[in-house]
Amino acid sequence: MTAPLVPAYGTASLADLSTSLLAVLGMEATGPHVTGPGDGNPLGLEHAGRVLLFIVDGLGAELLRAHPETAPFLSARPARVLTAGFPATTATSLGTLGTGLPPGEHGMLGYQLAVPGAGYLLNCLRWTAAGPVVHPDEWQPTPTVFERAAAAGISVRYVAPSEFGPTPFNRAVYRGVGFVGADTLDDRVEGVREALATPRSHVTVYYGDLDAAGHRFGWGSPQWLERLAIVDRLAERLAGTLPPGSAMYVTADHGMVNITELIDVDGPAERESALREGVALLGGESRARHVYTVPGAATAVLDAWRDVLAGKAWVVSREEAIESGWFGPRVRSGWLPRIGDVLAVPYTDCAIVASVAEPIEASFIGAHASLTAAEQHVPLLEVSTR
Repeated sequence: MTAPLVPAYGTASLADLSTSLLAVLGMEATGPHVTGPGDGNPLGLEHAGRVLLFIVDGLGAELLRAHPETAPFLSARPARVLTAGFPATTATSLGTLGTGLPPGEHGMLGYQLAVPGAGYLLNCLRWTAAGPVVHPDEWQPTPTVFERAAAAGISVRYVAPSEFGPTPFNRAVYRGVGFVGADTLDDRVEGVREALATPRSHVTVYYGDLDAAGHRFGWGSPQWLERLAIVDRLAERLAGTLPPGSAMYVTADHGMVNITELIDVDGPAERESALREGVALLGGESRARHVYTVPGAATAVLDAWRDVLAGKAWVVSREEAIESGWFGPRVRSGWLPRIGDVLAVPYTDCAIVASVAEPIEASFIGAHASLTAAEQHVPLLEVSTR
């Protein structure tokens, strides 16, 4: 069995990128996560007067390396590799980028998490639940990097499709940013150009269609490659908006694998029924399951899931995941009940699906969230006009 790729928190993770970008703009990092000289700029990025961060949803480093002919502009850039964090999923990674902290600190610990004491799940990306939803400021109370930057006099803008502007999720992770609605690619380029016209600016632009194509058709499919070519052209156009003394960084929130085997907890077979015994709630997603057990059943559920998923997934207790550093150096005590009593994280190309409860997700060809290199490794590419 291969070992989990534990994210490189503190040296080469998405949290370190956000912290370093503030340092690029001349901000001195403070707080409990900064423990010594150099911690404020762990990636050692050079000073710039303006910063543009281009986030491509689903652009794993290994995926990009596999298709240089489709992305010639990006593939020609000097590349570093960062780790996304656990789980390698959009809700968690954007929480990490938005706060500059590992998941164990900001609390966005997965796609679907139990609301402590409530008996139901919160979908942290869509911000939906079977009961009253938690206010985003309570669920993620840490000041964002955007709030800190704005307080320091930096112009902060987020350029993305209009539908993303007022969502509770964006309130949780992009609090403090000036939102610029931009539905077409031309709108996004122009929105970035206008935002970068302000001296000492921090601009984020987002593209999500690559991830959507990967989920539906699989990464490497013709549909996925078409979106990758669009990403490459968009990156080149965005680079052309940079005023002198600026830097653009291209990264992603996670990578992806194509699924070849489904393990359906809603299935009729004896193997699947064993995965339902003692389970109160099934959270997370197909590549990183949070399994919440009925009182007193955690040990039995852990044993059953280990037996069924032997040779396919890492199955650990909440305590083992925390001690192994999956969520970062520490997990705030208030976030502990959000983590499953048992975590099941595939390392083969299988998905743990719930075809009745999650029919759309169960149909995905491409998936992500695990601790494999294909899902954890994301690129960090730089274009500079310094």
